[in-house]
Amino acid sequence: MGSDHARPAPSAPPRVRRILVMTVVPLFVATVLAAALLWPRGGAPRTDGGADVPRYAGTVTRVVTEPCPPVPSSPEGTPRVGAGPCGTVDVRVDDGPAAGQQVQTPVPDGPGAPRVDVGDEVILVELTDPTDPALSNWNIAEHQRGTPMVWLAVIFAAAIVAFGRWRGLAALAGLAASFAILLTFVLPGIGAGRSPLLVAVVGAALIMFVVLYLTHGVTAQTSVAVLGTLGSLVLTGVLATIATAATHLTGFGSEDATTLSMFQGDVDLHGLLLAGIIIGSLGVLDDVTVTQAATVTELANANAGLTRMQLYRAATRVGRAHIASTVNTIVLAYAGASLPLLLLLTADSRPIGQILTSEFLAQEIVRSAVATLGLIAAVPLTTGLAAIVTAAGRAETTPPVDAARPRPRADRAEALAALNAPRTRRPDEPDQTRARPPSTATDGWPESNRSTDTAW
Repeated sequence: MGSDHARPAPSAPPRVRRILVMTVVPLFVATVLAAALLWPRGGAPRTDGGADVPRYAGTVTRVVTEPCPPVPSSPEGTPRVGAGPCGTVDVRVDDGPAAGQQVQTPVPDGPGAPRVDVGDEVILVELTDPTDPALSNWNIAEHQRGTPMVWLAVIFAAAIVAFGRWRGLAALAGLAASFAILLTFVLPGIGAGRSPLLVAVVGAALIMFVVLYLTHGVTAQTSVAVLGTLGSLVLTGVLATIATAATHLTGFGSEDATTLSMFQGDVDLHGLLLAGIIIGSLGVLDDVTVTQAATVTELANANAGLTRMQLYRAATRVGRAHIASTVNTIVLAYAGASLPLLLLLTADSRPIGQILTSEFLAQEIVRSAVATLGLIAAVPLTTGLAAIVTAAGRAETTPPVDAARPRPRADRAEALAALNAPRTRRPDEPDQTRARPPSTATDGWPESNRSTDTAW
């Protein structure tokens, strides 16, 4: 894509490039063919979620709060004051048939209800009485989030381009390609009834090919990272299948999965769990594989005398340090995404063993463990491939030694005699023996208390 601050890797020899091309190109063609066969025809089936309620943009112009009326809370009739808040909100409608009009809504109430102030931009819904279409009332659904999200996206993109320059721009293009593949192939394919595991593997491989070559360029180093990532993805899928089968996970480990099964009952939730593990592992795997391939290349450039095994061992030490921090990243990422669930489980009165083996928590444990195992396998796999490719390329580019002119070997006795021979003073060199006290040593070596540093 362009130049960056990193020193470009040397070009691989023709034989190495041919081997990589003969390995990577068939895998890419197989991925494209599989994606074409699994591509959903006509899109994913839409569920009948009822009639769409019209939504309009509005701006809050006035908020009036008042005490909530007493609410009976017990069979004995003991009243209690309502939790509130109560009152009315005046909103100016900004679009739709009622644009420019002032409408009145109740103050949003209930769990997750938005808190509004004057000047807030909100989303309004108009609810019509089914018995009398002439009667309707307005309610505030949520805040408008478009403007702050656009600014956040602009800052995000500007920071990446400012730091990464052309490489950062390529990373943004890769991110857009990832979302395009997820939204046009993976999600519609699963919704259309295809095997979630197969769709996830093919979609992840397609994302990997596009993103890695787009971001890091078409080089031997990137091809090694692609092969390491693909092998680790396949291994992660196998491990996920074995682990979920051994723990008898059904996929109904979250409220979202249960809701999805109600609206679209033909979705394989067990396969959806496996697909989530594959997609979630891809982002961390390509980070590790690219780092290991680049590490081997830089070590070989820094020290051309390292053998293949020395390259492998040195780069593996870097990989161990990387894995040690990445494992914690994976676990914390899953824990952060499931924080409400973990907080709910801490209030459970069941024994800790039952909580850990429950469907909800066991699913997260299996997800983290399988992703970590795939990540660990990516280090030796990618490092070994990179060491083989780098060593093979260096062997082809090293000039052959002329066998007809062997290097002369110095005689050991002559070398020792030359070292022990007295030093001969040049004609233009001043005599320093008078300025130096006579030596008491008789073996020709300098005194033990005199510095041997050479005067510059």
